[in-house]
Amino acid sequence: MKIEQIYTGCLAQGAYYIESEREVAIIDPLREVTEYINKAKESNSKIKYIFETHFHADFVSGHVTLAKETDADIVYGPTAQTNFDCLIAKDNQEFKVGKLTIQAIHTPGHTLESTCYLLKDENNKEIAIFTGDTLFLGDVGRPDLAQQNMKLTKEELAGKLYDSLRNKIMNLPDDIIIYPAHGAGSACGKNMMNITSDSLANQKKLNYALNKNLSKESFVLAVLDGLEDPPKYFPSNVKMNKEGYEDIDNILKKNQALSPDKIEEIVNATDAIVLDVRSPYEYEKAHIPRSIFIGLDGSFAPWVGELIADVNQKIIFVCKVGREEETITRLSRVGFDNTLGYLKGGINSWLDSGKEIDSVSSINPEETYKIDTYINQIIDVRKKSEYANGHVIKADNICLSTINDNHEKFLSETHKYIHCQGGYRSMIACSILKSRGIHNISNIRGGYNQIKRNKDIIQ
Repeated sequence: MKIEQIYTGCLAQGAYYIESEREVAIIDPLREVTEYINKAKESNSKIKYIFETHFHADFVSGHVTLAKETDADIVYGPTAQTNFDCLIAKDNQEFKVGKLTIQAIHTPGHTLESTCYLLKDENNKEIAIFTGDTLFLGDVGRPDLAQQNMKLTKEELAGKLYDSLRNKIMNLPDDIIIYPAHGAGSACGKNMMNITSDSLANQKKLNYALNKNLSKESFVLAVLDGLEDPPKYFPSNVKMNKEGYEDIDNILKKNQALSPDKIEEIVNATDAIVLDVRSPYEYEKAHIPRSIFIGLDGSFAPWVGELIADVNQKIIFVCKVGREEETITRLSRVGFDNTLGYLKGGINSWLDSGKEIDSVSSINPEETYKIDTYINQIIDVRKKSEYANGHVIKADNICLSTINDNHEKFLSETHKYIHCQGGYRSMIACSILKSRGIHNISNIRGGYNQIKRNKDIIQ
């Protein structure tokens, strides 16, 4: 028996490879499926089932492509409706994978079709449960994603989640291992732990949602407390996961290496945007005017989904030479398939062409220590919860996720100094504002991590 968690940090997502007697089950695969196919080939095994815990909102799953490539059956839980062939499991239905048994346990709440998969060994011992977004480590899945289409309130869905946890999960053996679909950093929950698996016994001690003394009313209040609006791209990803999508190999083939002249031509003739995915420091020094920065070496895909939002947006990107395929792949994970190509030769080809460049004004955090100089000029783009835990005196909090809706606040003649926790999000904010023609801004390098060293300016 083999159980392997394949974790992707950018999305804080866990897919699972389960193998027994040369038969394989994949749970919640990412869109690029080559890794799963190769793993099966290495052990001369066949992928038999692709289990989906629910219709994912934060990424496009690889179920459709993987089924086409392997002839495996796609399995969803009760009530699921798709535009492609799949097996709709009944509650408690069992599936054989070699000597293992995988049992579908319907756990509505996060979504109505949400289903956990209980793994039993050859002796029928319950050893692990793959909980999708129903149960995280330290938290549970948000209950506000299915309410619009299903005419249910988030309170009603939270109540269903409470019942699912108590009737379907908490009565399982304490020693089983919980394998969730997401960890810390995912937008599918609030306060997940920085671990990716744990025993049910330990979660009963640490996870507020599994407190046996918690009433349904208290549970609903706790789950909804502090829950921010879901990212704008979530509905588009759900639609793609229900209806199907184009194979990622085709998306890769469509993209072309573009000269600086060709990029100018496309941008002037269409609504295409230029997305710069290099590091914050590289973008600061030199970038194509009006390009938007979202770096690959950060929470790339979620911020693309949140800030660009429209998965049909035409995109041309700038990256380090050699990272072109990675960029296309990571955009496609969240449904952004309309990439047209990339700057051939990277930013150096733009510089060599003699075309106009732009840069970002930045200051070192030590300069903010002179608080009298910058009072009422500092913008903190972190989350509200981060701001509440400590911030610069009289700094204004405008979360990065709302920057497009609040750009008019930067239209005054007063120069603004922008920071986040470490410098990644603040550079994104600066790039968006500059793309809107707002240039009286500066980035604070190192962010709050550096600023807070001077406790005199922190409250």
